[in-house]
Amino acid sequence: MTTRAPRRGAISATKQALSVGDVARRSGVAVSTLHFYETRGLIHSWRNAGNQRRYTRDVLRRVAVIKIAQRTGVPLTEIREALAALPDSRTPTAADWRRLSERWRAALDERIAQLTLLRDQLDGCIGCGCLSLSQCPLRNPGDVLGGNGGD
Repeated sequence: MTTRAPRRGAISATKQALSVGDVARRSGVAVSTLHFYETRGLIHSWRNAGNQRRYTRDVLRRVAVIKIAQRTGVPLTEIREALAALPDSRTPTAADWRRLSERWRAALDERIAQLTLLRDQLDGCIGCGCLSLSQCPLRNPGDVLGGNGGD
């Protein structure tokens, strides 16, 4: 989502402006990814007189936050909501990151617990060959189908 150029007097924002290629090189993400993030409302740019996208420098930290959050499995909608709580045109700080990561910690802990349980159940199933609907904790957790007369 492109926006207007930063307000006048904003620490010479136009001098600090980065092109989409600059942001891609410095952040390690593809230009198409930056465009995708923009359409999802995760980052913002404006157009210069030549109709080229320009970004403020804070977008580099925002892209880093997005990538880290994605690696932990946070959906883009939740990342967008979290970033929307930050002031525009300001680089996210360590305190900002603590607040954001606290929001995602419980969900990450729950996913870790679920994956650990899945791993432990998988160990008991390897090689059995049954994949019985009535007994396999992976195929039929809680034996729901077995209780209904299914195999």
